Amino acid sequence: MYQTIICGIGMGSRQTAIRLLRRAAALVNDGGNIVVLHGIENIPRHHLTELPEVFETTAIVDAEKKLAALCKELGIPARIEVRIGVAASVLVSVARETSADLILLSSHVSDITDYVFSSIVEKVVRHAGCSVLIDRRLDHADKGVAFPAEDTTLL
Repeated sequence: MYQTIICGIGMGSRQTAIRLLRRAAALVNDGGNIVVLHGIENIPRHHLTELPEVFETTAIVDAEKKLAALCKELGIPARIEVRIGVAASVLVSVARETSADLILLSSHVSDITDYVFSSIVEKVVRHAGCSVLIDRRLDHADKGVAFPAEDTTLL
């Protein structure tokens, strides 16, 4: 169906990440590519004086390890990319760089910040040059149902 899929994995639940990865694996052509992408928001340089110098590097390496482990656990071959930047812009940029056919994302429960600043999903849909598939299923963690700590978030 699709030759190159960008699978955007945020800081949501592990169940959501698993569902997105399985969907990407089901939709990619034989010989196609899945790029698992996580964006780490920019930290203004004036705030970095309060954080260790290696904060960004550590965050990138940690996210790469977790995403690679999850893909390995699921048996889904994928290229892992973790980038610093505004999530929506990172998703759209990587989709253009890789000539992606599809960006796969999940939605979340909207809050007031979505109405003021607009959501990542809305920005991606508006600016992507390829199709965007939005998984709208909410996990228990997204609905406020408690899970053991190891099950609730991936990153």
